[in-house]
Amino acid sequence: MKQSARGAEAPSFLRNDIRLLGKTLGQVIRENDGKATYDVVEKLRQAAVKFRREGDLKSGQILVRQIEKLAAGQTNSVARAFSYFLHLSNIAEDRDQNRRQRQHELADGAPMHGSLLHVLDFLKARGVDSRKVRRYLDSACIVPVLTAHPTEVQRKSTLDIHREIAVLLAHDTDALTPSEARHMQKRLTGLIAVLWQTRMLRQQKLTVLDEIDNALTYYDSTFLRAIPRLYQDLAEKLQPAARTLFNESSEPLPPFLRMGSWIGGDRDGNPNVDASTLEQALLRQSTLVLQHYLQEIKLLGIELSISQSLSDVSPELLALAQASGDPSPHRLDEPYRRALIHIYARLAATSTVLAGHTLALWPTYDAPPYSTPRDFMHDLQVLADSLGQHHGALIAQLRLTGLRQAAAVFGFHLATVDLRQSSDVHERVLTELFKTAQVKHDGGIVDYAALSEQDRIELLRAEIHQARPLVSPWAAYSPETEKELAILRMAASCRKKYGEMAITQTIVSHTETLSDLLEVLVLQQETGLIAPTPADGHAGRQGLMVVPLFETIPDLERSPDIMAAWLDLPEVKARVHHVQDNIQEVMLGYSDSNKDGGYLTSNWSLYQAERKLVQVFMKRKTQLRLFHGRGGSVGRGGGSSFDAILAQPPGTVNGQIRLTEQGEVIQAKYKNAEVGRYHLEMFVAATLEASLVPASTATRMEDDNMAQFGPALDFMSDAAQRAYRNLVYATPGFNDYFFASTPVLEIAGLNIGSRPASRKANNRIEDLRAIPWGFSWAQCRLLLTGWYGMGTALRSYIDSGLEGAVSTPESRLAQLQDMAQTWPFFKTLLSNMEQVLAKTDLGIARQYAQLVPDAALRNNIFQRIEAELALTQEMFTRVAQREVLAEDPVLAAALSERFAYIDPLNHLQVELLRRHRQAGARSARGSENQIQRAIHMTINGVAAGLRNSG
Repeated sequence: MKQSARGAEAPSFLRNDIRLLGKTLGQVIRENDGKATYDVVEKLRQAAVKFRREGDLKSGQILVRQIEKLAAGQTNSVARAFSYFLHLSNIAEDRDQNRRQRQHELADGAPMHGSLLHVLDFLKARGVDSRKVRRYLDSACIVPVLTAHPTEVQRKSTLDIHREIAVLLAHDTDALTPSEARHMQKRLTGLIAVLWQTRMLRQQKLTVLDEIDNALTYYDSTFLRAIPRLYQDLAEKLQPAARTLFNESSEPLPPFLRMGSWIGGDRDGNPNVDASTLEQALLRQSTLVLQHYLQEIKLLGIELSISQSLSDVSPELLALAQASGDPSPHRLDEPYRRALIHIYARLAATSTVLAGHTLALWPTYDAPPYSTPRDFMHDLQVLADSLGQHHGALIAQLRLTGLRQAAAVFGFHLATVDLRQSSDVHERVLTELFKTAQVKHDGGIVDYAALSEQDRIELLRAEIHQARPLVSPWAAYSPETEKELAILRMAASCRKKYGEMAITQTIVSHTETLSDLLEVLVLQQETGLIAPTPADGHAGRQGLMVVPLFETIPDLERSPDIMAAWLDLPEVKARVHHVQDNIQEVMLGYSDSNKDGGYLTSNWSLYQAERKLVQVFMKRKTQLRLFHGRGGSVGRGGGSSFDAILAQPPGTVNGQIRLTEQGEVIQAKYKNAEVGRYHLEMFVAATLEASLVPASTATRMEDDNMAQFGPALDFMSDAAQRAYRNLVYATPGFNDYFFASTPVLEIAGLNIGSRPASRKANNRIEDLRAIPWGFSWAQCRLLLTGWYGMGTALRSYIDSGLEGAVSTPESRLAQLQDMAQTWPFFKTLLSNMEQVLAKTDLGIARQYAQLVPDAALRNNIFQRIEAELALTQEMFTRVAQREVLAEDPVLAAALSERFAYIDPLNHLQVELLRRHRQAGARSARGSENQIQRAIHMTINGVAAGLRNSG
């Protein structure tokens, strides 16, 4: 595929990489599929590029006509060609981003904005020195949580090839000899040929075990290397100025940054998650981390060839070496190697206990297994202390310090697996348990589902203090109840086997009442996670933290009252204090609140809920940890994590934050150690800045912003929600319009996850999950979830406003412009919307609207969407005082280039959807399958081109 020159504003390195990759892909297509296919692809490419770059409407018309003429056998090749070009362009853009970050620091010596060094300098200028940062890290909790939410359309096989291509591109071509350059080009061509000959789509639906294994590849490629390196770099930056190269401390930092996972434990709406998947998740995680430790110990044994005749060792190290069963006479004077052979043997024995078989790759001997990761870390500490005492501190930093840090972070469990289930499931289970046990209430057998909220609370609190079991081994229960009891029992078993950090919390989706949380305490008590609570309320260090998930707008509004009531219960207060280190986590859902109330109302409701939760927790002297359920798209909380964290209300971060990393975002952020390290550093840096900036200053500024701007946001949120809900939930026929004008039904057949796309077996928007809802709008280039209602809200405020000091349209516009410049919340809100507007294309969306058979319905709804988009674009320009992406020419240039390759996929997808729906049952089965495959390929390509559409 040829690649013409880009505009002068585009970085030359990126242009050259894309040209190289595009040219090589074209050669591969010609070689594999022939000149005729190559010519078809090239004609489409030329028309799309001319239309995008020159605004040539005739070329746009030619593009559409040529796509309509494609034979069935050509559609797959065209879909694959443009999709793979976008895959390759993403690799080039990622490489360019890394290059520009390095060039920034090399050019002026200043740390990159958002880097740890930049934030540490920022904090130091405000009186926060390295000692205070270290003290903060002792109690901090920063956790990215990987989920299997189905928005990653690419197969692991193709992602693996992407990594190989990225490694190849990273070579400095200017330093290559002619023969090395030819070898590199051959290898690049070979890798792209493998990519072309690799099936793009999955033939079967992913299983939960597939999702577990896919997530674990990111530990091998990224987390096990990037996280210890990040700790070491931060420790170095926090060294006192008096330290020198030879006396720098090699002590690991406290494990403030850890990894979390939902994969294998998140059963909300996924019938495929059960006790066995939870067991497998932790088994496979443990196996991976133990294999890593064994490999590192082996490499340490090679590295630490220190002779006792040349360097003294500590008595503890000597004792560890003497415990070794190493028979080699060649290592008699090499105590570190002998000690490491013993550590290796103990790790091998540990793997037999935890993995069920030895993971050792080299011969070993019988040795006692480690009971806990702390015992393993103790032996590593013996090595480090001995080196530190005998001029070996720098030697320890070669590999040992990183291994010690890894052991502190990953333990024997690798990542903490969360449990998650919907509150209505818990309700059904307890209704059955109470009925089967014939528990009495008010003189009769309890019908738990029919009780009032107050009666439920009284019954559940009484049950928590009840010593007799509610669950009987002799009773027969429904499959749902048996499944829920089994997974909680498995959680108790896994905690005993892999340690308490293996599973620490259980999340209650759709938390609407206080009883939704109490139900989970009762279920934990019935399954061995918690012993019956004694009368004094002291629960001991048992069980999982119960974490409410507030998702819809009404749920967010109720959240402060529910949490206040929860924390005021004596038995809960005792648990929070004694079991949870006085920390209570609350999860906030971005996806469902957006689907419920639209972009502006969702974000404002989340912001207000956070502020009120801070007050609830401060009053009760309890630390709040927020868990942000963010997705990839802006409509699901996507966008810059750094900006999002700094835009949080004061007091909501405070050293405690967890957030979900989902779908294609995982691959984008953590595809390799270099890219992953950058994003992890940004996450940590933002948390440090948000937590350690003097609270009085931040709170005062925020109180001023809320007093000055809060009423305006209230007004605009109401207007935006009315506009959004009026379109989506109150417009007759909108449900039909959505299912006809988007590929939502085809997305469901894409085999990108183990979880069903809808909560119920119907085609109602209310029951559709938020992920396919947003993903579908992205495919047709409307991305409605990231902007609809904003134009109406901004204009309504400017035109009508509120009674008070801001009395004229001109003054209200000036107020909004001030908000966009000075208030982090509103600034980030507009910035994220700006990214969505840049990817929205009304011309292409109009083609999708033509798929709606009812012309009157189509015209009515599309005209409303068109009008709101025009208004939103106009209002953004007036309030932000700039055109879309005017301040980010690099992104604007990259998107402009990318659109020329996304456009053909969109037009092809529309044509294929038309053929697919017109053919229906009349088509031959084989032909129908061929069209469906081509549709799925276009979905893959569009998602890859837009990057954060899930």
